[in-house]
Amino acid sequence: MAEQANEDSMDDPRLTALRDWLVDDQGLQIRDMIPASSDASFRRYFRVRHADGEAIAMDAPPDTEDCRPFVTVAGLMRGAGVRVPEILAQDLERGFLLLEDLGRHTYLDVLSDKNADALFEMAVDALVRWQKASRAGVLPAYDASLLQRELRLFPDWYLERALGLELAAADQDWLQVWFDRLVDRALDQERVFVHRDYMPRNLMFSMPPPGVLDFQDAVYGPVSYDISCLFRDAFISWPADKVDAWLALYWERAGKAGIAVPAEFAAFRSDCFWMGVQRHLKVLGIFARIRHRDGKPRYLEDAPRFLRYLDEAAVAEPELEPLVQRIHDWHGEAGCAQ
Repeated sequence: MAEQANEDSMDDPRLTALRDWLVDDQGLQIRDMIPASSDASFRRYFRVRHADGEAIAMDAPPDTEDCRPFVTVAGLMRGAGVRVPEILAQDLERGFLLLEDLGRHTYLDVLSDKNADALFEMAVDALVRWQKASRAGVLPAYDASLLQRELRLFPDWYLERALGLELAAADQDWLQVWFDRLVDRALDQERVFVHRDYMPRNLMFSMPPPGVLDFQDAVYGPVSYDISCLFRDAFISWPADKVDAWLALYWERAGKAGIAVPAEFAAFRSDCFWMGVQRHLKVLGIFARIRHRDGKPRYLEDAPRFLRYLDEAAVAEPELEPLVQRIHDWHGEAGCAQ
């Protein structure tokens, strides 16, 4: 390993243990080992250059992360014909995986107005293959309890911690009524395998694209979730007419594949907006928690993007307008520019 990596590992016992596992247990002759990426969890990824090529090493501390769902979902996705990293070696007890390297460029790195149609068409086709393989009882259920827990992140972390508000009991009750409505709309949908973070940052521009990453939190839940996530992303936004065209492409191909999307596109589009609001509120809460609990401030900088998504949902689905307006009012009470 490079001299700098060796120096860094002296103050990083897990990095030292990971390197020893690669060298002693896997027999790699390491040339260098550099950070490849990190995410909002406690997982870390390192690109390992060794005598026979390159690979990605994952460090997932067992006290905070569990590698077993990653291994399970990787097998399901590969069985569905979706490109995911091959697992080259694993030590689940210590939280180490050695993975195929799918390259250095994500969709987020390369997307542009010129290539978005082609890249998203391939992402849609991969999603349809994944959903077509769905079956109950394999993955955890994206049920009312989980959906509600996610929504609670919004008042607990975003409103109270990020905005500094203390909601009155009446406001808490009013918000819970809206949470119930969002959950009911989600659970009225067909259930499929859900990646849960199917967004450009987790799609690799490998050949052929996309390679899919960060799938360990997959569940069995609403059919509109992943496609809504893909086009209303945390880090890149698209004009409404483009999003509608891509949603229509997915709706048509999913229907032809036998996935039980609504018979009318307008009904499916409506589901996507309601499902999107659940995700937007959850993400605002997660980003606030990452800042205030985990000390990673940069994620919350994208909060205004999600407020714009909420505005778009209120325009498309007027029933949502009271909820979105109240969120703006809370920002005003907190003295926040939006």
